[in-house]
Amino acid sequence: MIGKLNHVAIAVPDLERAATTYREILGAQVSEPHPLPEQGVTVVFVELSNTRVELLEPLGEASPIARYLERNPEGGIHHVCYEVEDIIAARDRLAAAGMRILGNGEPKIGAHGKPVLFLHPKDLFGTLVELEEA
Repeated sequence: MIGKLNHVAIAVPDLERAATTYREILGAQVSEPHPLPEQGVTVVFVELSNTRVELLEPLGEASPIARYLERNPEGGIHHVCYEVEDIIAARDRLAAAGMRILGNGEPKIGAHGKPVLFLHPKDLFGTLVELEEA
């Protein structure tokens, strides 16, 4: 059911510093910042030949990333994102198998402009998993 790895998301306390590190030290192509108020984050995308890294900075104190950084002040891997062909079919199959879908269970539009859902980390070995419709 899951397809390729779409991205690994890393929460960072300083998005500009993180983007500069990836661009100038690691030599990666890094996008301009994209504020996503509905998700409570500002993101940049690090484009790699086989996937992307998504750097996340909180956009306000109510952001889930702000809470993550309270527990992990230096930042860290926040989630992994896998592609699925049909997000509704994937959701229904996973829910039937006992997986918990976060939020109200309805897809939201993610940072890449496509429908996404998140799965509870306790159901996936401590890893927050995002599914994105390809």
